Amino acid sequence: MAGAVAFRGLRAFSYTEFYVQAHEYLSIGTSLVVQAILLLFVRILAPSLLDVALLGSVLFSVFALGQRVQNEAAFIRIDHKLNELYLASPLAPEAYFLGLSIGVLVAYLLPIFFLVGATIVLVGLAPTTALLLLLAGAGVWLFASSVGYVVSTLFRDMRAIWPYATLFYNLFGVLPPVFYPIGLLSGSLRTLALLIPPSAAAALVQSTLRANVLSPSEFALAAIALAVEAGSMFALAVVWARRSAREG
Repeated sequence: MAGAVAFRGLRAFSYTEFYVQAHEYLSIGTSLVVQAILLLFVRILAPSLLDVALLGSVLFSVFALGQRVQNEAAFIRIDHKLNELYLASPLAPEAYFLGLSIGVLVAYLLPIFFLVGATIVLVGLAPTTALLLLLAGAGVWLFASSVGYVVSTLFRDMRAIWPYATLFYNLFGVLPPVFYPIGLLSGSLRTLALLIPPSAAAALVQSTLRANVLSPSEFALAAIALAVEAGSMFALAVVWARRSAREG
């Protein structure tokens, strides 16, 4: 693929991957199970935090798309060995990675829109919150999808990749303050949470709901951390895709 035009074939491959993912009805339909269970507990035990939990469920859904990118990329490479065919075509390696990520994103937009709709109906969604949710969600998606693609190339057995993928995305999407307010943490734990992309994004969005959620320095830390980590991982994924194509 030396000399290939950057991102050549992106549109076509995005559509191809979307078409494949759109036929996974059961997977799309069950993508909200974790979010629904957590929201039910919040609704029963702490209804005053429902707005935080609903917005967190949207960000968690976007973050979890990285796991689907990881599994799909590994499945194509390990089981079908189609990545060799794709990368031998005029499709640019970075278009392969990004097209796969976009295809997964578009296929799973319906459940995400469902959560956004539930948020609007149940607690409302101010324009500032909506804008920040969109920007933060984009950063989380870019980070998670990039991590998912890079990690997918490190495994040679699908049975090995599934438990690690589930552990990573559930651990960093549920344990940090995504479904609950960051105000419950203090000290070094609070700072650490602001450095983890999903909880950094959640904290930024939470800051539009209540006063004094984040200090100006904390807001800047979360925003910069999310932007830098998303941009860095995307750059790494592009370089990694090009290197993998040359090695193949």
